[in-house]
Amino acid sequence: MYAGIVDWPWWAYVLTTLALTHVTIAAVTIFLHRHQAHRALDLHPLVAHFFRLWLWLSTGMVTKEWAAIHRKHHAKCETAEDPHSPQVFGINRVLWGGVFLYVKEARNGDTLQRYGRGTPDDWLENHLYSPWHKLGIVIMLAIDVAIFGVFPGVLIWLVQMLWIPFWAAGVINGLGHFWGYRNFNSPDASTNLFPWGILIGGEELHNNHHTFATSARLSNRWYEFDVGWLYIRILAALRLAHIKKVAPRPRLGTLRPVVDFDTLQAVIANRYDVLSRYAKSLKQVYREELDRLQDGNRFKGLKRWLAADAGAVPQEMRGRLESLLGESRALETAYAMRQELAAVWERSNASREQLLQALQDWCERAENSGVRQLQELSMRLRSYALA
Repeated sequence: MYAGIVDWPWWAYVLTTLALTHVTIAAVTIFLHRHQAHRALDLHPLVAHFFRLWLWLSTGMVTKEWAAIHRKHHAKCETAEDPHSPQVFGINRVLWGGVFLYVKEARNGDTLQRYGRGTPDDWLENHLYSPWHKLGIVIMLAIDVAIFGVFPGVLIWLVQMLWIPFWAAGVINGLGHFWGYRNFNSPDASTNLFPWGILIGGEELHNNHHTFATSARLSNRWYEFDVGWLYIRILAALRLAHIKKVAPRPRLGTLRPVVDFDTLQAVIANRYDVLSRYAKSLKQVYREELDRLQDGNRFKGLKRWLAADAGAVPQEMRGRLESLLGESRALETAYAMRQELAAVWERSNASREQLLQALQDWCERAENSGVRQLQELSMRLRSYALA
């Protein structure tokens, strides 16, 4: 049996496999996802073509198909038209069979035509990468066998072939909309799996991504790490990438004496930070009220539903939540005013003057509510600054 060019100990083959699959992960998150699907950055032609070549060899995926399916996922998220939502298909089907959902959607000509524009359309794409997309993985098999030998080479190749279907099509598309923590109350079920995005190139920070879809940086909190962003920064320093968009960082300036149009613009620009802060404030009021209420323990387990949309609260929890709000004026006020504040940026048919009046009224009522957390939120709203 052919032994290959190298003869290494077993651990060297394991490290090599991890390195090869990590290059594939970097190619997916930097080239396919952030560059092609969302246009968050531009890549130097040499870098872009390296990623295209590597993906052709290690996955056989077609750039247009991947970008189109992902764009449709964002446009139709958690609906019947979403290509791979666990809220629609169930977690087991997406986690273990996400690749089959991807293949099915890749055959949908309407999806490719509607969502696949702007992807590579050169000679190589039209004559090699797209029509001969399976040839690349066969060439990769031959390379792996030639270098590592028959048995190690085939094993390494199998891991390479399974890596993206499992981690991207399964874990990110499945668990990333089913389990984890949320920094932002985005209008979908997206979650952050872990605060350290290393294994899947930063894609673990999926709730951050769905909140700021066109951001080249997926990390948002100080404790979160996005290794894909690290690579992008290195490429940018070498003038091999140009970063176009990143998620805004909340900026605070001096406290404005009155709520004006600048305040309105700043609040709308920082609306996700506003909702995140509001959720924390609701939880603070909840804890204080449970300590104050007689037999407050009977309302335990409701904290997570305070910042959720009313329609997302399970039926069995609604009665308990209504009872709690009925017994706590502070929590009832804070709960009701959350939706009123969100309406400031959700009322698309209102004029600037109407939105400003609504925000002014909200801040005035918050500061006169007697609820400390609402008063602090109003002060923060009047301190937001535009970038």
